[in-house]
Amino acid sequence: MEVVIVPDAAAGGELIAESMAQLLRRKPDALLGVATGSTPLPVYQALAARVRAGAVDTHRARIAQLDEYVGLPADHPESYRSVLRREVLEPLGIPMDAFTGPDGTADDVQAACEEYDRALAAAGGVDLQLLGIGTDGHIGFNEPCSSLASRTRIKTLTEQTRIDNARFFDGDIAQVPHHVITQGIGTILEARHLVLLATGEGKADAVAATVEGPVAAICPASALQLHPHATVVADEAAASKLKLADYFRNTYAHKPEWQGL
Repeated sequence: MEVVIVPDAAAGGELIAESMAQLLRRKPDALLGVATGSTPLPVYQALAARVRAGAVDTHRARIAQLDEYVGLPADHPESYRSVLRREVLEPLGIPMDAFTGPDGTADDVQAACEEYDRALAAAGGVDLQLLGIGTDGHIGFNEPCSSLASRTRIKTLTEQTRIDNARFFDGDIAQVPHHVITQGIGTILEARHLVLLATGEGKADAVAATVEGPVAAICPASALQLHPHATVVADEAAASKLKLADYFRNTYAHKPEWQGL
């Protein structure tokens, strides 16, 4: 596992955006897996700046969704499809027909989950999957003790997660769906390159467990240790509990370019 320690969230965003830009220069129709939330915003903003500057062409790029609420119409402003349209597709100039995501309004949600896994495979697989991490080590909506071989499936949100997400629904928890569709850990591990961005002191324990702890379902993100090309980008605060932090700084900080992106 590559571990790159950066000064702050903005630096992490720039680094990952450049990795995506390099990928798109090599493979203009690359399938980028994206996540919602505040953590990846610096990545999308930095990549959009490169698009505006003419440093990268995204007109053939494709976007795949990590997770989605169950029951929210696709055009609901807080559906993850709508969020990604605002934060990723529109700033990057990528049309909606280049977007792949699970159908959270399907009558048969389990069938929709299985269809999404098939759609990802038919698209050639995800080239680079961007991930965030929860304070408990979850990735996507794969909470602690999720199967490390799990596929895209429906999950029930914890009460705390619904409370946390109520801020996006005018503070009204009654509007927050009870269920989501999420790519499973097994599905996530099929991407060719996994890039996890972690920022802030609140993520320090989870980052340490992911990188230096055992591979265990109690920390779903630790499954990244099983992947042949996984990169963790952490700011100084998120990396503060890594025992090997100095080693990682010395290994990656002075590379002329981040290899393998």
